[in-house]
Amino acid sequence: MDKTLAIAVAQLNFTVGDLTANADRIIRALDEARAAGADLLLTPELALSGYPPEDLLLRPDFYRACAREVSRIAGHTQGITLVLGHPEERRDWRYNAASVIRDGEVVATYHKHLLPNYEVFDEERYFDHGLAACVFDLNGIKLGVNICADLWESGPAELARADGAQLLLGLNASPYHMNKLERRYEVLRGRVADTRLPVVYCNMVGGQDELVFDGASFALNADGTVAYQSAAFEERVDIVRFRGERWEPAEIVEARPIEEEVYEALKTGVRDYVGKNGFPGAIIGLSGGIDSALTLCVAVDALGAERVRAVMMPSPYTAQMSLDDSRALVENLGVRYDEIPIEPAMTTFAELLASQFAGLPADTTEENLQSRIRGMILMALSNKTGAIVLTTGNKSEMATGYATLYGDMAGGFAVLKDLYKTFVFRLSRWRNTVSPVMPENIITRPPSAELKPDQTDQDSLPPYDVLDAIIEAYMERDESPRQIIARGFPEAEVRRTVAMLKRNEYKRRQSPVGIRVTKRGFGRDWRYPITSRYQNEY
Repeated sequence: MDKTLAIAVAQLNFTVGDLTANADRIIRALDEARAAGADLLLTPELALSGYPPEDLLLRPDFYRACAREVSRIAGHTQGITLVLGHPEERRDWRYNAASVIRDGEVVATYHKHLLPNYEVFDEERYFDHGLAACVFDLNGIKLGVNICADLWESGPAELARADGAQLLLGLNASPYHMNKLERRYEVLRGRVADTRLPVVYCNMVGGQDELVFDGASFALNADGTVAYQSAAFEERVDIVRFRGERWEPAEIVEARPIEEEVYEALKTGVRDYVGKNGFPGAIIGLSGGIDSALTLCVAVDALGAERVRAVMMPSPYTAQMSLDDSRALVENLGVRYDEIPIEPAMTTFAELLASQFAGLPADTTEENLQSRIRGMILMALSNKTGAIVLTTGNKSEMATGYATLYGDMAGGFAVLKDLYKTFVFRLSRWRNTVSPVMPENIITRPPSAELKPDQTDQDSLPPYDVLDAIIEAYMERDESPRQIIARGFPEAEVRRTVAMLKRNEYKRRQSPVGIRVTKRGFGRDWRYPITSRYQNEY
């Protein structure tokens, strides 16, 4: 008779540093898995501590606290085996670890071999490399343990195979970006082909600062076929069954369209940033434009209308259409809405600065004052209520500096920070297919900051389809301006865009953290110097 094994895949949402709550969640998952007849519960990478713990991992007391919770969790493993991701300190060595725990005892511990030090990862800063395989027997089947990057590159999985593994268990904290699932399939199929071993891939879910984890756990047979695919952006404890040398067929959840996938990532990021940091709600400054409208929709869908407040702050340059569209939007969404005209404050500042500006022409200084007045109002409301201000700027604006420092950049969390303007339009159209909450004018009218008469974004920026393509090539693919021009983009627009991008690094360093949804965002994986005289290749 074929040997069988039931594995519970714990695709769960953990909070960095909340060790007791994380341990309690793991214990509940153990109870759930045991009740469902599972032989083993598999957790994500560093499940106990949450991921990434960053410089908490430099604190000896943090490791001692983790060790206490590992012991407490172990007391709940009667009748079931647990593979638990956690940080571990042994003498002067620190590891990204996975412990095999059974009937109250740690029977084996694996230390991650490959420590990624690229994109958003800094594991070389914190951990020492493991060297040995970890293979253990359960129900007559030999299971090899690997942690995240150990399955992305050759070496550790092959070592487990050489040590007798018949099935690979992968603990992962793999953050989301667009098209990430296809990349995971590609990489894991390569590892399966190299080892000729089936694998189960358990990934965490939830938001942690700028990172969002999508879960989307899965299992592959030795021939690379998908036997199980969990839903993305959902907490779940799924049971998958292994018999003989293959997985038994299990649920395969179809991938969402890219717009829905990204929208779910934004919702997850907002929900967890607001919730895990204890904010009672969120405040959004409406402009009548598409960025603030989309930000408001995401906030309402993530938090509920009762926890969201919209504030419109019209100036003499605000079009009646902007007011009408904003009023219709908030009525459709059912949120609290206030209008606070800023003309009195504009007059006060004009009088206050009149002697300082005497003889000087009006310019962007007066425009930026409007934005900063609005920022002060929003932050005052935030201070008074405790609600966090969600900023509305997009990636195109962050790249070019088309935003006002201490003005529309003022706030605590940037929802659209990693979305190009072209994708903002695309995502807004998609959101209206779910329920038509945005007035069509918001989507179709030319974008404008409305800081002076008849202003449009294209007074200051190249067309967004050109701008976004140049930014993506330069920033995400590290192409030189010469390469971008060779692909047919106008040299003048390339020079202009790259110059703006380089010139505004100081602004980006002062912008709030925002949700990463592309392969490279302006955050953990963008570390360019503010002071630099490097001349690009043209």
